[in-house]
Amino acid sequence: MILNIAMDGPVGAGKSSIASAVAKALGILHLDTGAMYRALGLTAIRRGVDLADEQAVTALCHTLHIAVAHGEMGQRTIVDGDDVTDYIRTPEVSMAASTVARYAGVRQEMVAVQRRLAQETPMLLDGRDICAYVLPDAPVKIYLTASAEERARRRWLELQQKGDASTYEEVLADLKARDEQDMNRAVTPLRPAEDAVIVDSTALDFDQVVQAILNIVKEKHHE
Repeated sequence: MILNIAMDGPVGAGKSSIASAVAKALGILHLDTGAMYRALGLTAIRRGVDLADEQAVTALCHTLHIAVAHGEMGQRTIVDGDDVTDYIRTPEVSMAASTVARYAGVRQEMVAVQRRLAQETPMLLDGRDICAYVLPDAPVKIYLTASAEERARRRWLELQQKGDASTYEEVLADLKARDEQDMNRAVTPLRPAEDAVIVDSTALDFDQVVQAILNIVKEKHHE
């Protein structure tokens, strides 16, 4: 059986970096599904598409070719041949991603691609609805979380390193707004799957989280 690992969790939980490290340790690919929604949100902003217009955003999604490539620097997210990886981690794009991800037509389009990729090769997928919706039969399911304050602190430090002038209070407010939107959307709201193992990283460092997840994989997946 192909080893597919499904990982969900709220914004700022460190899913992308943790997932990359876990996948590398296991020798499998990592697919950051959130980056796909971020790419759509960024493109909508750049093209002046009203993010509140579900029909317009869904139509835009159907016209784009959103792809991912994997290399030594990890996943690169590409829209119509343009690498947008370095532009999709701003607070504005984060909120845009959360908005467009509410739309059923958008999720249907994205999930079809994600499922196809997972069927082709062993990989770890992280996002908001991977465990319950995208890969409900995955042998290993993880819900990675941390307190809102700790997630905001980590995101704020990350933005500071990139030269972003956002304050901690602004980042915390944005994060809580994103949580509210993700957890209360009509289509596949964010919540732990019944059979997912919850990993709370609030009091753990990076290596401890990675090791905890590797231990879960070893316990859950039997060759």
